[in-house]
Amino acid sequence: MNISYDYYRVFYYVAKNKSFTGAAKALLNNQPNITRMMKKLEEELGCTLFVRQRHGILLTPEGEKLYAHVSVAFEHILCGEEEIARDKSLQSGIVTVAASEIALHCVLLPVLKSFRKTYPGIRIRISSQSTLQAVDVLKKGLADFAIITEPFALPVGLGSEVLRSIREVPVCSTAFPLSMGTFLTREEIKKYPLIGLGEQTASFRFYSDIFGRMGMSFTPDVEAATADQILSMVKSDLGIGFVPTDFLENENMEKLVILNMKPDIPARNICLLKRKGISLSIAASELERQIKGE
Repeated sequence: MNISYDYYRVFYYVAKNKSFTGAAKALLNNQPNITRMMKKLEEELGCTLFVRQRHGILLTPEGEKLYAHVSVAFEHILCGEEEIARDKSLQSGIVTVAASEIALHCVLLPVLKSFRKTYPGIRIRISSQSTLQAVDVLKKGLADFAIITEPFALPVGLGSEVLRSIREVPVCSTAFPLSMGTFLTREEIKKYPLIGLGEQTASFRFYSDIFGRMGMSFTPDVEAATADQILSMVKSDLGIGFVPTDFLENENMEKLVILNMKPDIPARNICLLKRKGISLSIAASELERQIKGE
């Protein structure tokens, strides 16, 4: 059978209201047209669906069976339409973001505060991972987009866009005999313990490359699990750590010493990655727009 959806839609309202007149009002239509469509539906199905009574209609056994199926399907459609309407107005929705630690603190968290205040009905899931893990999560389709720090290899099927660059500086506590602005040469670095992230992180590869160009290996004496732990370890007098300048903005600098490197530490980019050819949800698109400052 090739029966129009419109016939079933009219049938749903007639059966729900138990009245041709009630269905006509609900559908902003006229009763003769409703009656004609239901007569056509009965002809197509080869059975009687309604028994006309003085005050409305009564469903036949066949009509009851059809309504049991049509009502479920149609109410699912209505729910879907309502969800889309809520999503369009950003009253609901879910956004999942995979973010590396530095990208989370330098880009995502400042935006999420205002986004959450503006759209309290949208649920936000943050998957805080290493850069490599964040890329893998995105590849598997488990996140809407990823925000990560360089360096990384961009897999086939993903696109990347630079959001901003960050600067990192070496920092130690006043427990060490180093003054503000001291240049850490190769010889100076060898004198002090270093704090860094593990080998599976983009930061480790970044500093391994820098130290390699200085003819040294990057072998942290203290390994932190996350980027924000490095500063805490520095303040605990455990060694020299490398942190983004953003991390120092709200810090009490009385017990911290900002150092320099010779040569300088290159700037690093924070990038937004998305899957090519996959459209974002309305909520995810709005969060992306705010992250880009558009």
